[in-house]
Amino acid sequence: MTKHADLAIDEGATPARARSARALVQAVRWRTGLSQADFARTFNIDLTLLEDLEQGEARPDSALTAYLRVIDHAPEVVRTALGRGAI
Repeated sequence: MTKHADLAIDEGATPARARSARALVQAVRWRTGLSQADFARTFNIDLTLLEDLEQGEARPDSALTAYLRVIDHAPEVVRTALGRGAI
């Protein structure tokens, strides 16, 4: 895992709308009402990575950023999809 400064992940956004990686991860998790451990377990995200993201010590790649946005938009759909097991 590469460590990065907590830079904006929405580089194309105006400064008022830019969000840091840390803010995105925390906001998504907080809206679910889950602890870090429960969020990591529920959505199959490495707990150490989640902790690093929330501390601003790591930055999500584009796939994880997209996954977090899907979780934020429809957490129950993601839980259902993950509960179905392997294809």
